[in-house]
Amino acid sequence: MTLFASPPLILSPRRIASGTVALPGSKSISNRTLLLAALSEGETEVKNLLASDDTAVMLAALKKLGIAITQNGANTARIVGCGGLFPVQSAELFLGNAGTAFRPLTAALALQAGSYTLAGVPRMHERPIGDLADALNALGADITYTGNAGYPPLSIHAFGGQASSTVSVRGDVSSQFLTAMLLAAPLLKKSLTIEVVGELISKPYVDITLNLMARFGVDVKRDGWQRFTIAADASYMSPTVIHVEGDASSASYFLAAGAIGGGPVRVTGVGRTSIQGDTKFAAAIEAMGATVTMGDDWMETRASTRLKGTNRLQGITLDCNHIPDAAMTLAVVALFAEGTTTLTNIASWRVKETDRIAAMAIELRKLGATVEEGADFIRVRPPASNVLTQGATIDTYDDHRMAMCFSLASVGAQGVPVTINDPACVGKTFPDYFEILAKILP
Repeated sequence: MTLFASPPLILSPRRIASGTVALPGSKSISNRTLLLAALSEGETEVKNLLASDDTAVMLAALKKLGIAITQNGANTARIVGCGGLFPVQSAELFLGNAGTAFRPLTAALALQAGSYTLAGVPRMHERPIGDLADALNALGADITYTGNAGYPPLSIHAFGGQASSTVSVRGDVSSQFLTAMLLAAPLLKKSLTIEVVGELISKPYVDITLNLMARFGVDVKRDGWQRFTIAADASYMSPTVIHVEGDASSASYFLAAGAIGGGPVRVTGVGRTSIQGDTKFAAAIEAMGATVTMGDDWMETRASTRLKGTNRLQGITLDCNHIPDAAMTLAVVALFAEGTTTLTNIASWRVKETDRIAAMAIELRKLGATVEEGADFIRVRPPASNVLTQGATIDTYDDHRMAMCFSLASVGAQGVPVTINDPACVGKTFPDYFEILAKILP
């Protein structure tokens, strides 16, 4: 989290992208794993842990809650679990703009016997949490708002006891609400069925949650995507050692660079055996015409071979429910494609680190694109003659993905110079992103 804007970064055009990138650990897996390890019986060694702003606030919060954590370098942590009951029963927690920390901790703390306050940066206080709080309160929790109703900051008071064996939570705003409820449910020590109201978005992120819960000894019975049941005897047990996969969302920037900059560009740490839905970005970029190859723990892209005499990609229409974060990368790749690209089912962009649909539209237009935006879609047509506007200054809205996505405007035969404002915002998930990117841009 950047408290003050960092100096702008000027990116010069780089015609060729080629090389290999070892991915940092997944943010989604890292923060889920840290919380599960803290709630477990036993001691867990977490390897390839992401070192970033979002994981730092989770680690700091867990330590403040009395969890013993020993770090061996930036990417390995040894965590002594509390068996579901945090040692510290009163604390004020600051969680920045980390949704993967704020939502799950809200649920876990709401089922404790203590009292807590949770707050973040101003943007976090604009991100809805009311549907999660409503579900927890219906279950017997006591959560109140200290600012605007339905939004952080929150006060959490001692749990009043399970009021029902069934609880409902909305699934069409953020999958993190369901994830939070699932992660916290074993703390009840009673059977609980969670029913999803509305279409569940970002289903692959829920799959990550279920997979990790199973690694910590809790199997969830699932009836499609509408009902999830946790048994009364569910209890987290440490797997002793767990390795965090490379971040599939971060992989999208380098795979895109290979597609528009010739390649080959290979990413390691994530591949066909991954539990992350964002690996399906590879299929999306392949549908646009890139050449994609994949192994168990690596993926590689090259420029399109579809069109003779050119490496231009082709615009596509894609339902992005399964790749909500990586879909942002496609919006910038659309600048380098023939025809129009339409990305649908992305309403969750509106409630992320910034309103990403609005922000994307503004910044893509600076590069000459024609953009149409709706409540849950964005449509991008590249500029006439496929010539991007030179020298655009890109605002990043304190959003790490905006900075990383728009760095791609400088790549490939049609790449142009761009200035990225506040580039240090990438620290949220990938602090050395620009240094790593430079290594594949000779």
